[in-house]
Amino acid sequence: MREMGKKLGLLVWVWFMLCRFCVGRFVVEKNSLKVTSPSSLNGLYECAIGNFGVPQYGGTMVGTVVYPEANHKACNDFDVSFKSKPGGLPTFLLVDRGDCYFTLKAWNAQKAGAAAILVADDKVEPLITMDTPEEEHADAEYLQNITIPSALISKSLGDSIRKALSSKEMVNINLDWTEALPHPDERVEYEFWTNSNDECGPKCDSQIDFVKNFKGAAQILEKKGYTQFTPHYITWYCPEAFIFSKQCKSQCINHGRYCAPDPEQDFSRGYDGKDVVVQNLRQACFFKVANESGRPWLWWDYVTDFAIRCPMKEKKYNEDCSNQVIKSLDVDLKKIENCVGDASADVVNPVLKAEQDAQIGKGTRGDVTILPTLVINSRQYRGKLDKIAVLKAICAGFEETTEPAICLSKDIETNECLHNNGGCWQDKAANVTACKDTFRGRVCECPVVQGVKFVGDGYTHCEATGALRCEINNGGCWKKTHDGRTYSACADDSKDCKCPLGFKGDGVNNCDDVDECKEKLACQCPECKCKDTWGSYECSCSGGLLYMQEHDICISKDAKTEVSWSFIWIIILGLAAAGAAGYAIYKYRIRRYMDSEIRAIMAQYMPLDNQGEIPNHVSHGNV
Repeated sequence: MREMGKKLGLLVWVWFMLCRFCVGRFVVEKNSLKVTSPSSLNGLYECAIGNFGVPQYGGTMVGTVVYPEANHKACNDFDVSFKSKPGGLPTFLLVDRGDCYFTLKAWNAQKAGAAAILVADDKVEPLITMDTPEEEHADAEYLQNITIPSALISKSLGDSIRKALSSKEMVNINLDWTEALPHPDERVEYEFWTNSNDECGPKCDSQIDFVKNFKGAAQILEKKGYTQFTPHYITWYCPEAFIFSKQCKSQCINHGRYCAPDPEQDFSRGYDGKDVVVQNLRQACFFKVANESGRPWLWWDYVTDFAIRCPMKEKKYNEDCSNQVIKSLDVDLKKIENCVGDASADVVNPVLKAEQDAQIGKGTRGDVTILPTLVINSRQYRGKLDKIAVLKAICAGFEETTEPAICLSKDIETNECLHNNGGCWQDKAANVTACKDTFRGRVCECPVVQGVKFVGDGYTHCEATGALRCEINNGGCWKKTHDGRTYSACADDSKDCKCPLGFKGDGVNNCDDVDECKEKLACQCPECKCKDTWGSYECSCSGGLLYMQEHDICISKDAKTEVSWSFIWIIILGLAAAGAAGYAIYKYRIRRYMDSEIRAIMAQYMPLDNQGEIPNHVSHGNV
């Protein structure tokens, strides 16, 4: 009976494992491979990105292909070096598929100095993803030390490359990951499919280490709005025939709807799969509540702290320890408990149901069947789960020139503007450049400096425009100071450089003094004496005469005095006459006004001359 129970448990566990791979579709993530020589192979080919090493997301790598004389499958150490010589192209080692794990091939190639490894398929078939070994073989120490990129190529391409190499032809290849991830805008959306289980060996250890190491960068990106992060958890359902079995009851919650494999893969000891499902649910609910409160980045703190404070090995992987971590992060525990609900009830849990639905791929994103899985802009990440490698992939997801500063640090990318200014326009005098460093390389784009916009092609020419253009290197125009006075060919109200009055030239490189005397532009009257100065001229008159610049004539100082006084007297007399006339008019108008007022008053009390006589007595004959 006990033996039958073990067999049943094994059967259920196998079902869980099969469910990981039998749902939906798996998308092979690819990058571009371009053969640049020989001409007979010239063209673009597809290759599948290996799920180990460090793919150069957002970048390219050029190298020359070498096929080893022995150890063609790279299952053993090489006794030769493939490290490129100074000045030479990096070596891409071509090896055959078969006999050992893909990761071992890559590790042996890396130890021998290869910059990348190309694995040629041994049969005609669609490309597959080269993955790391399953758990029972995943404890090899070298797995986390593989740093070179890897790619699986088709059998036909492998055969063609080997044929060209056997004919002593050089095969040069450009591996291109620039379009391996979409980069549509200034924000990256990414998902991390993980598991709270810490007893699954090296893969669990690598997940926890990644979360701890990546937490700081992830929180910076999230707090500043550069990314939108969502954690996810894989669960499976128990086959209906086994729902009431002891094994399903120990590995599932909510009546077999949500299950996880036994952490130790041993049903007789330690924690059960249902413990993992519940903790996965608590982590998902923690993120939901934290996100609703505007602090989604706290998920990284919770998962890190829970891994440190509540490990399975110390028998602390439980609800009490989880609650302590939640309280320390000041997140509403009651809301989380309401989200978790009753794990024993025969009901659908909305959060876990949503997680199961999200496992199914949509659009360009395939189904999630491997743990851990990172999805960036709806494309599954391939490569080593490492802070720098993942950060590079996320940075490749930003639209060029919108990357945050963390993506432009020296640990992440090479600043191409530091070498020959990236081939872009530059004004060294004003310390202004059109070169803008990006994660993918650089762009030559005329800048905006201190509110001044430069326009041009960015490569050979940029010029300042707008009202403040003269503030930046004098707008690129000529400028010179002489005897304490500054002359400039720049004017804020003009986009052109024009030499100031008294100078001639192109206004950009030179403005030469104009000799007004020699060119007879001023001071030309018979009595005038002209002397050229820098940027102007001086004009004087002989015989004690006075020079009038506006008329370019010389006049007598006395005449000018007489004329001046006469002019003044005329003004004074004119003002006096105007004042007298005004006063007379004023007096006349006042007198007329007063007369009319007096006549009006008198008319009320006595007859005026122009009115008939009114009798002022009564006749006695009428009495």
